[in-house]
Formats: sequence, structure tokens, C-alpha cells
Amino acid sequence: MTIHSGGTDQNWTMKASEFKAKCLGLMDEVAEHGGEIVITKNSKPVANLTAFHERPKSLFGIDKSRLKITGDIISPIGVEWEAQSDPDRVLNP
Repeated sequence: MTIHSGGTDQNWTMKASEFKAKCLGLMDEVAEHGGEIVITKNSKPVANLTAFHERPKSLFGIDKSRLKITGDIISPIGVEWEAQSDPDRVLNP
């Protein structure tokens, strides 16, 4: 097994015969840790094994678990907007 450095995930290149013998274990490892396995025949790449990532049905709420609101996002911040101070200037520049 040849290990290549690239990003945070591990990438391997291995012969088809070696992959065949270790297939189920390698599938579990890629699913758990990420990375990629390139399978070769006669030193030529023929297949690629990567972890499956299900696509969301909708983009609405896609970052819900990634974002965290800290502090009050509703109260005024104490800065007067130009539109509040002179509404005619904004409507009639």
C-alpha cells in the first residue's frame, strides 16, 4: 500500500489483487476516516473508492449544525443609519 500526502484525508494507491483481499475492511476505514483509495491494474488506475456523502434534499438549513449565534442579533447596535437620520436624502439623492 502506497500512502500519498494530500489535505487532511489519507489517500492510498493499491493493486486490485490487494484491494480484493481487503475490500470490506477498506470500505469501513474509508467510511469512518475519509480519504480515497485508487485501485490499479497493471499500474494504471481503474477505480476510485471514496466515502459516500448524501446530498441534502434542500439547501434551506444546510448549515444549521455548523453555525452558532453568539450574542443578541435582534437589538439595535447603537449606530444610526443614514436612512433614519435623513429619509429624504436617501429617497431623493
